Amino acid sequence: MLTGKHILLVITGGIAAYKALELIRLIQKAGGTVQAILTKAATAFVTPLSVSTLCGREALTELFDLTQEARIGHIELSRSADLIVVAPASADFLAKLAHGLADDLASTCLLATDTGILAAPAMNVRMWQAAATRRNLETLRADGVTIVGPDEGEMACGEYGPGRMAEPAAILAAIEAHLAAAAQPKLLSGKRIVVTSGPTREPLDPVRYISNASSGRQGVAIAEALARRGAEVVFVTGPAEAANPVGCTIVPVMTAVEMRDAVVAALPADAAIFVAAVADWRAARPATGKLKKQAGAPPPTLELTPNPDILAEVSQLASGKRPPLVVGFAAETEALLENARAKRRRKGCDWLLANDVSKNGAVFGATDNHVFLLDGVGEEDWGKLTKVEVGERLADRIAARLAAG
Repeated sequence: MLTGKHILLVITGGIAAYKALELIRLIQKAGGTVQAILTKAATAFVTPLSVSTLCGREALTELFDLTQEARIGHIELSRSADLIVVAPASADFLAKLAHGLADDLASTCLLATDTGILAAPAMNVRMWQAAATRRNLETLRADGVTIVGPDEGEMACGEYGPGRMAEPAAILAAIEAHLAAAAQPKLLSGKRIVVTSGPTREPLDPVRYISNASSGRQGVAIAEALARRGAEVVFVTGPAEAANPVGCTIVPVMTAVEMRDAVVAALPADAAIFVAAVADWRAARPATGKLKKQAGAPPPTLELTPNPDILAEVSQLASGKRPPLVVGFAAETEALLENARAKRRRKGCDWLLANDVSKNGAVFGATDNHVFLLDGVGEEDWGKLTKVEVGERLADRIAARLAAG
């Protein structure tokens, strides 16, 4: 995926700096080359020698290096890379980048570049949640910097929460997606598309819920394919297993009601793609305390009530409010095409992609999918494809449809 691509990797100070060594290895394994810059703080966690050995070229640390700066080295470094990656990106470095400071080699290179920048933040949870950090992130995103992560988990300091640097494999995937997007014709530039993904969770009590096995992988693949074609993608996702898509606005939700409200808030849009596996029912009256098992007593009776039908509601919006293209998904266990035809008519959507999920969970969580496209005119069997390939094919169809009006 990265053959012939050159990555400028900036390593800043933090315990997560050791993960940058694995990231270098993964980039090279994918066919890319790496030039590394270490900030002064980074050298307290990893040595220039270890980084140089892995990269196969000198790791740079000093702005005023006579050999480099005789050729205006920081300019050359910033322009020769296909992508600049900051991993880990400390709170301090993100602040410098947001405010245009340039007091060392790393920050000077980034201020002098016209190359894309991808940053993987890593910091204490309180620093991540600080108002100043949130403002800096908003500025960086507005400037076109791609942010990957952070993950949630236990910190080196013993606290728990968001702030852990994304794993090297996830950063590599983001690098590949960023470079693929740069090469992709922007057929959907100027188009706004809403994508729902993942499962929903409907609480029964504070610790139990109704949900399903959706991993969110198909929704992520579709959202990233649309973003690569230049679309502004609003990605409304339940608590999914798959990592959020790169290059999209992420709106996390938990329940079907929250998902419906988030979709409505994201309109108007040029298209809406409903990939999420939304729970059909929720508890009519969720318990405020944990439902306790009593010796000899029968299990509690659960009264269920229907959830909002998001696909049908959006499909049936009045003209001017309804997206010009509404696409639904149907996960069926029997009579696939018959049930899919009926669902498309009942919901009122323009297209519907149907797949069979009856084979021992071979679709939920898998990397492959076998879908049929029903567009009201005909039915297409796309055969067995990877979920990424399904996303690419659907994005091309959407681009052609929107271009044709």
